[in-house]
Order: sequence, then C-alpha cells, then structure tokens
Amino acid sequence: MSSPIALIAVPSGLGLSRPDGRIPRVDLLPEALLEAGLGLRLQAKVEHTVTPRPYVLERDARTRILNAPGIAELSLRLADVVEATVRAQRFPLVLGGDCSILLGCLLGLKRTGAHSGLAFMDGHTDFWPPEASALGGAAGMDLWLSTGRGPSLLSNLENRGPLVLDEDVAVLGVRDPERQGEKVGAEDARDTGMAWLDLDVLRRDGIAAGAKRALTRFKERGVKGFWMHLDADVMDDAVMPAVDSRQDDGLRVAELGELVARLVDSGLAVGMDVTIYDPSLDPRRDAARALVDTLTRGLGALVPGRATSRSPEP
Repeated sequence: MSSPIALIAVPSGLGLSRPDGRIPRVDLLPEALLEAGLGLRLQAKVEHTVTPRPYVLERDARTRILNAPGIAELSLRLADVVEATVRAQRFPLVLGGDCSILLGCLLGLKRTGAHSGLAFMDGHTDFWPPEASALGGAAGMDLWLSTGRGPSLLSNLENRGPLVLDEDVAVLGVRDPERQGEKVGAEDARDTGMAWLDLDVLRRDGIAAGAKRALTRFKERGVKGFWMHLDADVMDDAVMPAVDSRQDDGLRVAELGELVARLVDSGLAVGMDVTIYDPSLDPRRDAARALVDTLTRGLGALVPGRATSRSPEP
C-alpha cells in the first residue's frame, strides 16, 4: 500500500538572485531533509523529481524577473505532477527549491477545477512587484504572482490566473515590517482581501486561534481544499539561520508544528511545499533536523498509525 504522502523534489534556485556572486544551494534541500530522516519519519519517499533549466544571470527583458521563462516552464511540469498526485487523492509534499515553485503547485491544484485556498506561512510577505525589486528574484514575488498580479508570463499561467484569489489566502506568521510596494505605488498585502495573521497576531491570540481564523475564512469562502506554503524563514532564526534573508524571531518548532497540524486536522489541506532552507549554510544539519521535527509534528496525522501532539513547548 502506498503512503498517503508523496514526496516531490524540485531542486530549483531559479527564483533567487545571486548578490555578491554567491550561489544559494536551496537545490540541496530535498537531499538534506531526507538525510535528516524526513522520509523515514513520514513513511514516504521521493516519487518524482522536477529539475529546472540552467540559471540565467540577467533579468528577463520583458518581465524584469530573473529566469522568468525557466520558472514558467518548470511550473508547467511541476503542475503535471501535483495535479496527478491530488487527483489520486494523495498528499503532495513538494521539497524545493525557492519560493517560485509555489506557482507550479497552485497551477496543479487549479487544473483540478476545485475552489482552492492558500495558507501562506513565510517570514516575508513576498508581495513585491518586479519594479520594486532591486534584484529581480521571483522568490520575493510568489504571492504577488500567484494572486494574478504582474507579468502574465508568470501571473497568468495557461490563462488560469489568478491561481488563487486574495480572499482565499491566509497570510500566517510573517514578520517583515515593510509595506513592500509603497515606493512604487503598489498595493500592500494588508490592504487586500487576504486574511492577515502575522507573527504578532499569532503570538497575541495563540496558534489555535490563528489556525481557527484561517480555517473559518476558508470555510466561509466555500474553499474545497487549500495548499500550504512553508518558507523555512518563517521559523525562529535561532533554529533556522540557514536561509537567504534572515530576520530576528520567528515561530518555534512546536508553534509551527502545531499550526500545520491544526490546518491538516481540518481535512481541507491537500498539499504543501517547503522552500528556502539552504544546507550549505547548515554544515552540522541542526537546522535540517529542526525542520524535519516541524514537518513531522505538523504532518504526522497523515502517517498511518501515528499521532502528534499539538501542545506548544514553553
């Protein structure tokens, strides 16, 4: 009998810029998490690997986004795998890579025809228009593009954009203070129809209340299933320093594990992507083990015969 969870590796860094010539190694994320025991603990294995085109250093002339054609092409191939996995009533756990892989995940879900939502768990809001981005990395624009904004090459994949409606998005755990589009007159995520549950709100009201608010929004909107996006930098920097854009604070392992578990317990979570963790910045693999612990806590209910605790650590 196959596992309910299907691991899908997408070792892509196409959405990240390379300031100072450093090459981020988020492509090593699947390998590092497997070595840290993710597959064993979730009783799952990598069933598909979707590899990117070669990286292009120059910003695309039409979109002003790095590797835009490559990201679009990768998104279509990733969507094939996600769609097939969801239609088979299994749970795709997509191991990135950078945040631009969210586009392919949502496209696969959109193809099923279901009214879908997005639980967006990230340390950054990723709601930048290309003209507000100094470096042009799509990993900082994934929420902007997913909600149908920006160049059609990425915001209107297969003429299906937006991939998710603003009102069907819950932004969870972000802690970037900037109003990202302000300098170029673009809207801010706080001013849209998205549910805004940043780190301060989750800490003030509690993880259980935050998850309930997100789930209530989805149910009131008639969402039949939602995707979970997890950027590793939503985690506490003390345990997850191996990311490209560090910030102080963040959700602890138990807090994030509880948040994911409560979302999964709703029965509406249909898949998840995990992004941005960079093993080259984690030589002892402490951060990898913390991320595996988080995912095991959060997704444990999907593993036959395994129960998880949702009680946060003090």
